[in-house]
Amino acid sequence: MIKGIGTDIIEINRLSELISNIKFMTKYYTEEEIRYIYERSNNAESAAAMFAAKESMAKALGTGFVGFGPHDVEIKHDDNGKPSIVLHEKAKLIAERHGIINIQLSMSHCRQYATAYVTAEGED
Repeated sequence: MIKGIGTDIIEINRLSELISNIKFMTKYYTEEEIRYIYERSNNAESAAAMFAAKESMAKALGTGFVGFGPHDVEIKHDDNGKPSIVLHEKAKLIAERHGIINIQLSMSHCRQYATAYVTAEGED
């Protein structure tokens, strides 16, 4: 059963100016995410897509970023590049409270925009 959905879109140029700002990066991304972003040749696109994914997850939880922060939503990638979301601390507690047991994530970007879509699933 779908417990929540969320989608977000962001202009990549907004992030291209911020990825060199360590204060911004450490506020919104985990150490592992920062490492992933800086390893990419298209780091602004990756940062923007991951930012959109975090926003999408906050929307799927039905709260926005109320009661938790961006660090509680971590974007990971498997060896083939498939993205997934791992919730930590307060975001994880909110998801458990809503009966969310599975999260599906899709991210995409072009030259100007990055977007993400999240489906939060649970038992009836």
